[in-house]
Amino acid sequence: MERETAPSSSRGDREEDAKVIEWEEFDDELTRLWSLSSALKLATEKKLTLQPKLESLIQVSAESLRRTNELEEMRQRLEAKKLMVENTSVACKVTEQDLKKKEDVLSAEVRSLLVGGTTLSIAKTKLQESNCQLEGESGYAHLKTVTNKLRKRQQYMISQVSFIYPLKIEAGPSQDQELESFPGGSRLGTKPVSQGSVKILGLPFSMAPFTKMSFFTDKKEVQKSATALGYVAHAVSLLAPYLGVPIRYPLRLGGSKTYIRDYAPYIEPSASDMPPVSTLSENAKFVEFPLFLDGQDTNRAAYAVFLLNKNIEQLLNFVGESSLGPRQVLANLKELIRIIQSPDYIDY
Repeated sequence: MERETAPSSSRGDREEDAKVIEWEEFDDELTRLWSLSSALKLATEKKLTLQPKLESLIQVSAESLRRTNELEEMRQRLEAKKLMVENTSVACKVTEQDLKKKEDVLSAEVRSLLVGGTTLSIAKTKLQESNCQLEGESGYAHLKTVTNKLRKRQQYMISQVSFIYPLKIEAGPSQDQELESFPGGSRLGTKPVSQGSVKILGLPFSMAPFTKMSFFTDKKEVQKSATALGYVAHAVSLLAPYLGVPIRYPLRLGGSKTYIRDYAPYIEPSASDMPPVSTLSENAKFVEFPLFLDGQDTNRAAYAVFLLNKNIEQLLNFVGESSLGPRQVLANLKELIRIIQSPDYIDY
């Protein structure tokens, strides 16, 4: 019963869906359906015709998209290479500037070398000419002869100084009392052993009053030391120009009241200790120290003796000898005169 009922219900639905056409409208409806069928057939044919073209367009579009992506990648690589080229160009410009600077420096050095080479060539030529002159009759032999004559003349003039101020050694131990070091400093060393006392014009010189001045000091001994120092200062002032040596500590001669100048004083005196003769030159400051003790500070006088001995030591060094001692004033002066008057001095 149910099976029979189902088909009957289906037929009922179709009957409800079915359109009832009047006979008068049947031709029109049939014509419309035929027109729709023709249009559907035509559309189907167009669809089949357009489908290959559409697939071709899709392939072209896909290929175009692929190539567009490839072109974008190539453009990015090109931009990267372009940036690298720009960086390389900047580096090349910097390197080129550095090379330009180095080239300028090298050019300046080359010019300097050329000038130096020219100067060296000129100097070499002059040296060869000088060698040729020295090898001739008026060359080295003539210079040696002139030097010998000059030194003989120096020996004669210094012998006159030795005649004016004779230095003699008195037998017996030296009476000089030396200090191991200068008061207030360490410029001086120890005194060498002496086998006798040296006198100038018969006057001895002792450092005792300069180190231990007191009320009981013998005034005559003080005066004799000052006079002896005046003689030594005068002798040194004569010997230095004869030898052509500018002494380091200039002298202001005054017999037993002689002063010696120090342009860089070892002792800085106070205003009360400055003597009236201490002056300032236009270019340099100097202080004068007394070579006598009369009314003077013992330290300043002892320093003056030290400076006088340094002048004698300077002259000894000029003739190739060393000082006999830091306070051996008369002994150093006698040794200086002895060396200059020796025959070996002419061939020195």
